[in-house]
Amino acid sequence: MGKSNYFKQMGNLKICKRCIYDETIPGITFNSDGICNYCEMIDSLKAEYKTGTKEGEEMFLKIVEEIKRKGRCKKYDCVVGVSGGTDSSYMIYKAVKEYGLRVLAVHYDNTYNSSIATENIRKVLGKLNVDLYTYVVDNKEMDDIFRSFFKAGVPELDAATDIGVAEILYRACAKYGVKYILEGHSFMAEGVSPVGYMYADGKYIESIQKKFGTCKIKSYPNMPILSFLKWITFYRIKKIRPLWYIDYSKKEAISILEKEFNWVYYQGHHLENRITAFHHSYYDPLKFNIDQRNNSLSASVRSGIMSREEALEEYSKPPFLEPELLEYLIKRLGFTESEFAEIMSSPPKYYYEYKTYKKIFELMRPYFWIMYKFSLVPKSFYMKYACKKGF
Repeated sequence: MGKSNYFKQMGNLKICKRCIYDETIPGITFNSDGICNYCEMIDSLKAEYKTGTKEGEEMFLKIVEEIKRKGRCKKYDCVVGVSGGTDSSYMIYKAVKEYGLRVLAVHYDNTYNSSIATENIRKVLGKLNVDLYTYVVDNKEMDDIFRSFFKAGVPELDAATDIGVAEILYRACAKYGVKYILEGHSFMAEGVSPVGYMYADGKYIESIQKKFGTCKIKSYPNMPILSFLKWITFYRIKKIRPLWYIDYSKKEAISILEKEFNWVYYQGHHLENRITAFHHSYYDPLKFNIDQRNNSLSASVRSGIMSREEALEEYSKPPFLEPELLEYLIKRLGFTESEFAEIMSSPPKYYYEYKTYKKIFELMRPYFWIMYKFSLVPKSFYMKYACKKGF
């Protein structure tokens, strides 16, 4: 069960002339100049949010003033999810030190945190004197859900974490009367993952666990569609992505975090959590030929951080996999090596082969367009989930 020979072989595939996305990317098209539609989408987002410009900074500062105004007479102005990773750690730092916001940090513990991530959270929040709201799911239940997704044979092995994080952020806002969630996502640094790569909603979690699981969902904070609509329609909790407006360099963010907090890097995007690291560095590349490093590498090329040739060279190498992680995951999820190998070699399946809310989201497209305009859902949600062909 080694990891040789599972990285993407570009061969004679058609590749975007500007980034490194190739013709196997779901929903990709190329214009007459050989530029892919994802590069065009990033350009449209930059134009809309004035990303990295003085105008973009001013747009976000107006949002900060609105957050402070709505936070008067409350203990917290906003909620920020923390994982111990670069983006969320930097988001907390910026929110507190530069924008003067009273932040409640929220951590969803799926029981797979790395020790590095746990220490990073402690260091950053301790020095900034930021309160932490933590929700810990039952580890046996969480193992069973991850095992179910593995048996289902779909790429979104860690979909339950994405939904759990979102639900807990909303719950924390409701508990403390907070109306704003700041998310540390940057399309400039990370790109936006195509819907054919990763899909997640509450029905998807429920249907796969019901079919493949051995226990009922109890402690896991799933998000049925009625809960989702409650949070955005009645509570009117807004999701703001500051890094869509302001100038952001992941390299500079890491340098600041290391200097200010003795924060420790964890070898790659999403590798601060063990299940996520396994998902991105082994499971998806080997079983689905999906290597999501192309999102961040393409973003680096678009931003001029590295050349296209350098990105392609990096992409040709296997992603970092923590020693002993594979054996740890197999043992913890309760598989024998033969069971694991059988599932890994079985035909891939995808989200549309299971029950999801995707068709409902598409029927509600006009509603979600309004929600996006009022910052009640991110534009990326509208584009990926409410539109029939994603981007």
